[in-house]
Amino acid sequence: MKHNWDDPIAAFNGMNTNQSPLQDTEASLNSTTNRPTLSQHAAPKPVDVSDKRVVNGHGDINQLAPFKYPWAWQYFLNANKNHWTPLDVNMTKDVRDYHHVLTSEEKHVYEHVLAYLTTSDILAMRNIGLAVMEKMTAPELQIYQARQVFEEAMHTWTYQHCIETIGLDQKEIYNRYRVVPEIYQKIKLANDRLDTVLRPDIDLNQPDELDTFVHSYLFFAGVFEGCWFYNGFSPIFALQRRGLMNGTAEQLQYIMRDEILHSGFGIRVVREIVKEENLTLDEARLRRMWDECEAAEEIYAGFLLADPIVGYNKEDHMEQFRFIANRRARQLKITEPFPGAENRLTWLDEQSNLRKEKNFFETRVIEYQTGAALNWD
Repeated sequence: MKHNWDDPIAAFNGMNTNQSPLQDTEASLNSTTNRPTLSQHAAPKPVDVSDKRVVNGHGDINQLAPFKYPWAWQYFLNANKNHWTPLDVNMTKDVRDYHHVLTSEEKHVYEHVLAYLTTSDILAMRNIGLAVMEKMTAPELQIYQARQVFEEAMHTWTYQHCIETIGLDQKEIYNRYRVVPEIYQKIKLANDRLDTVLRPDIDLNQPDELDTFVHSYLFFAGVFEGCWFYNGFSPIFALQRRGLMNGTAEQLQYIMRDEILHSGFGIRVVREIVKEENLTLDEARLRRMWDECEAAEEIYAGFLLADPIVGYNKEDHMEQFRFIANRRARQLKITEPFPGAENRLTWLDEQSNLRKEKNFFETRVIEYQTGAALNWD
């Protein structure tokens, strides 16, 4: 069947695909009796940069420039330098490693990391796409966040691709977040914070509502993506350091680059809102957030690493969480929650500086010419 790209579903509706549906419209517009006329409304005034704000702005959301937040546009440009798909990575060795090399403890870690991530990235997508993006009143912010929504969907595809390629039971893996309490409690904590700002009647002109939104976004940028994701890939990277599950780990390296940008962008947005709206973050509220998130992570780590794997254990995982939490707090310009925390995984930052220097027969080589030079954190 020949496609009519003006109306690709016309054939299914019994329409004549040899005539463009635009022809009738054009004929109508060319008619002297139906010729359109200009609206009598006065043209709006040009956009003034000073009218732009992160939230509660009065600029034209449909007009990109002039920029008030050029750094947001730069985030968008940087994000496009890390473009990839899970099909670009060779997973052949992962299949052999999982079925013939990994110990039962390592399989436990691998499966439950994926079980947690599959749900987390959908939650992150919903947060940006439904709770955050529509509240931004400067288009340069929304454009990067549109890319972020796409990337979260890409990450979800990646986990599904790994699960399917390895030959795991998808129904069983995807349901683990619902039946494993140690995973569910982290997801619930995030869902509860999302629900506070997902209400259709939320009004950011109201100080209490704005305060709730800022603290929610701070959690997602600083903890959910900035700590839980960043630290959440570490068990798989520990396997990679021993030459195991290299394909999965390579994909997580690309995801890690995305998430570092997501976290950095969200943190910058929070700081801008605090400055523009003259807000004061609640220190007690922040302390409760860090304590709740640390407790949730410790319960999760205790389940995930009840039996440590070679080169990785619960204690290292938790100390690294605290170390990264301090880093995010410094970016947010708030008090470090865990003074003195040590960088236990000194090799972790190296994972975000991936270079495509690989044997062609080991993986499909894709040269990200500028991406490798970016400062991802």
